Amino acid sequence: MVESNRVPKFESGIETEDIMEVSNKYIRFDWAVKRMLRDKANFAVLEGLITVLTGEQVTIAEILESEGNQERAADKFNRVDIKARNGRGDIIIVEVQLTRQLYYLQRMLYGTSKAITEHIEIGNKYDKVKKVYSINILYFDLGQGSDYLYHGKTVFTGVHTGDRLKVNTCEADEIKMTVPEDVFPEYYIVRVNEFNDVARTPIEEWLDYLKNNRIKDDTSTPGLKEARQRLLYMTMTDAERQAYDAHMDDIMVQNDVLDTAKMEGRAEGRAEGRAEGRVEERMEMAKKMKTMGMAVEAIRQISGLTAEQIEQL
Repeated sequence: MVESNRVPKFESGIETEDIMEVSNKYIRFDWAVKRMLRDKANFAVLEGLITVLTGEQVTIAEILESEGNQERAADKFNRVDIKARNGRGDIIIVEVQLTRQLYYLQRMLYGTSKAITEHIEIGNKYDKVKKVYSINILYFDLGQGSDYLYHGKTVFTGVHTGDRLKVNTCEADEIKMTVPEDVFPEYYIVRVNEFNDVARTPIEEWLDYLKNNRIKDDTSTPGLKEARQRLLYMTMTDAERQAYDAHMDDIMVQNDVLDTAKMEGRAEGRAEGRAEGRVEERMEMAKKMKTMGMAVEAIRQISGLTAEQIEQL
């Protein structure tokens, strides 16, 4: 891919505003990770995102290959795995998920557990176990919660005293105190669709790009400076643009199908609710008529209930 800000020639009749809009169009993050940022020359974009989230300078060690990165018809809906390593040698996993998964928390746990076991050899002492950070960028509704960014870590709190547990550990032949959160996996959940703010901070600028594909011209946010140069739509080849446009069409179709299913589900729920309400109304009316001493047959004809339902009132 050529790194350039040039604006290609357009046929006459196209407005200048349209040319500028296209030339400043940025590529969706999930596509960029799968197809473009896997080149070491572009690692700075990913490193910037992880640095902004964790607050630590991060250097990417490798990109994981997984079924989510294979070339197949369903790949646009699968996850994208990135593995990084920070200055302490801790492992950082980044996962981009486009479609809903009911057991996503379990998958997060599995991913961190797998990373831990993959990076310790049989026979090694437990001091070789690496801390794992799990960063999850989600484009689907995970559940309740109004924030767009959640951070979780493991702490051990005294049931009766409320104090935080610290344990002895040996580093460089010196006994030191270690807290569990420095050892156990740490999790970040980025709920892209929940971001509706004006981008003011570095993390908000990243969310604005992840959701809206927008990057400020004067950004100084780590990773986004590089993204402005390397993730421009118009710097792609014709073949890359065609594949990307097809990907975006597929995403739009998928979202339309999901939205339609949700609307149909809500409509069906409302219809069922109205039907249940009408049955309850008839039951209440029949109960009053029965109290007044009306015959079961007369109540049945008026209410539409069965004789058995009336008898049970």
